[in-house]
Amino acid sequence: MSAPELSRRAKKILQAVVSEYLHSGDAVGSRTVTRRHDIGLSPATVRNVMSDLEEMGLLEQRHTSAGRVPTESGLRFFIQSLLKVRGLSPREKDEIRARLTAPSPDEVVQQASRLLSEITQHAAVIVAPDPGQARFGHVEFVPMRDGKLLAVLVTVDGRIENRVITAPGPIDVARLERVHAYLNGMLSGLSLDEVRARVQRELGDEKHRYDELVATALRLGQQLFPAEPSRPADVVISGQANLVDPETAGDRARLDRMRELLRALEDRALLIQLLDRTKTADGIQVFLGAETSHAALSESSVVAVPYGPDERPFGAIAVIGPMRMNYGKVMSVVDFTADLLGHMLREPE
Repeated sequence: MSAPELSRRAKKILQAVVSEYLHSGDAVGSRTVTRRHDIGLSPATVRNVMSDLEEMGLLEQRHTSAGRVPTESGLRFFIQSLLKVRGLSPREKDEIRARLTAPSPDEVVQQASRLLSEITQHAAVIVAPDPGQARFGHVEFVPMRDGKLLAVLVTVDGRIENRVITAPGPIDVARLERVHAYLNGMLSGLSLDEVRARVQRELGDEKHRYDELVATALRLGQQLFPAEPSRPADVVISGQANLVDPETAGDRARLDRMRELLRALEDRALLIQLLDRTKTADGIQVFLGAETSHAALSESSVVAVPYGPDERPFGAIAVIGPMRMNYGKVMSVVDFTADLLGHMLREPE
């Protein structure tokens, strides 16, 4: 439903009902709307408009004589057409920056997930950057005992990985320097996935068979970058306990739904599938209930956005909580944290 289909009066009343519901969790009556919001209408008129909104599928009355609550369609209309997202204040931004200070990419993702969960009081999920997409910086081989070499791999974003490999034969220091120069020149700027493919391709090229230096370099590269099956991206989750509603204790059906939700958060493939939908989308995405396409999340909301360069996002960041969520605050925090995380993980120019 698009905004022009509602009158200005209906929009004001819908906005009042949704705002009250998100704040209190209770059904909202016409007197509450007229008392707390500058509507300029009588309770009877507000009731009539609320009845119209119910017929349009934007509100529902769960119990006779009770007030009304928004439906998923009503929440969607509110988020898309009525919600005014307040940006974070300079102080709030500084506080988030001050708490994201981890020295390594892996640690900063962990830290961001915990911070998001703490600020929003919901569960936070971050799909970490794919290590295979990190850019090759340079490699150096250091001789060890028994024909072993310590390979020191440095990526463009500053990651350092050490691996012990076996030399194909005696290699003096001068020859190792030439091996470094060859590999670093050939592989510079490639992603690690591209590096693996390039090394395998070069090894199969007949012209390298009779060049001893190149053959040695490629055999070392093959050990350092073995062909590996693709593996799923890492998913960092924090704040699952925030999803536990103490009121479910005596309600078997709600308790079962809560268990299903917590199990869903353990399914990394499910979370990656959900958040992958944000990578090609424009801006923040909000999935409400059935829009998540997962039964376990049918009563939850997901606020998600990719982080990193627009043309090649590193991953995605999301907050998962109940339908009754402070969307303005959550969207602001998720958006700023994603921008900050993308900046911190961006490769130096």
